[in-house]
Amino acid sequence: MELIETLSNKKKEILSLWIERTLDSYAAPGFFKSSKDPFANPVGVNIASGLANLLELLLRKEELQAYRKPLDQVVRIRAVQDFSPSQAMAPFLELKWVVKQVLSGDKKMQPLLGMLDTLDCEIDRMALMAFDIFSECREQLYRNRIRELKSGSAILTDAVCPSAMMREEMKGISKNT
Repeated sequence: MELIETLSNKKKEILSLWIERTLDSYAAPGFFKSSKDPFANPVGVNIASGLANLLELLLRKEELQAYRKPLDQVVRIRAVQDFSPSQAMAPFLELKWVVKQVLSGDKKMQPLLGMLDTLDCEIDRMALMAFDIFSECREQLYRNRIRELKSGSAILTDAVCPSAMMREEMKGISKNT
């Protein structure tokens, strides 16, 4: 049995485990896993959709440029969150582990484990492209932040509400008297 055919047969299992492990990296994975509503749970839905598209592209052996859109879909979300670069990229490299786990669970599939070198290489290329996208996103965030600081709009977005500041000052005054 050819590797791609086997992976296609196990696609649902691979995808399920990959999405689960990726969403487990969040502080509230239960919500991201359970809600399928794209308005209530845009993070979970977009990550699941992006990973599904990436797996499909891998199984079809598409050109690397075809990965850009679904990678961007997942990476853009992770770039604006409090993930370190390694944490943001981990899901892409974890796909290797997921595939090996799924294949090693079936004794008939274990001989195919030696054929994973080409797939691993494609996953590495995908992860490197994801890192490029992550870097671009973070750079854009920092440029936007600098522009906010230069324009003075950061005062509006980062400042504490004046009435809240007054309340805090009043609390401080009443405690001192």
